[in-house]
Amino acid sequence: MKKVAVICLTIFALVSCRKVEKEEMVTEEVVKDTVVVDVREKPIKKSIKQIKKELAAEGYQTFDYIDEQTKDTILMQQYFIAFLKNGTIRSQNEEDVEILQKEHLAHLKKMYELGYADISGPFGDKGDIRGITIYNVPTLKMADSLANADPMVKAGRLVIEIHPWWAGKGLPLR
Repeated sequence: MKKVAVICLTIFALVSCRKVEKEEMVTEEVVKDTVVVDVREKPIKKSIKQIKKELAAEGYQTFDYIDEQTKDTILMQQYFIAFLKNGTIRSQNEEDVEILQKEHLAHLKKMYELGYADISGPFGDKGDIRGITIYNVPTLKMADSLANADPMVKAGRLVIEIHPWWAGKGLPLR
C-alpha cells in the first residue's frame, strides 16, 4: 500500500510541475514515502522603466506603447539590420572563397557571442541580397563598422546596406 501511495504522490508531483518555465528548476526525490519538491523562484524581472533607463544610458533609442488588447507596456528598441549583398569582386577562386566563407562565419559567430548581433543568416535563393544580420548596438556607425569588418566585405565579395529597424525588446522569434 505504501508503494502505491508513493507512486501516486510522485505522479501528482510530476503532473503539478509539468509547466515549469525555463528559469525555474524543479528537482524531486522520494524519501521514505514522502515526495520532496524543490522549486526555485524565477529571478526578479526588471521593470520596463528600468530597462529603458539602462538602454538610454548606453545610447540606445527606445520608445514604448500600451498594447490595446493586453494592456501591457511594450518596449521598442532600435536595432540595425544589415543586408549582405553581392559585391563587385566575385572573381576569387574556389579555395579563396572557401577560406573567406570560414572567416565570414567566424566573424558572425564572434558578433553573436559578443552580443553585438542577435541573429544572422543567408537567404534561400540566389538573389542579390545574400543574407542579413541584425545588430543589437546603439548606433548606425557602430553597426556599420562591425558589418564592414566581415572578411567577405573586406574582400569585396559582399557589400553592406544597413537600415535602422525597430522591434519589441525581448520578444522572441516564433
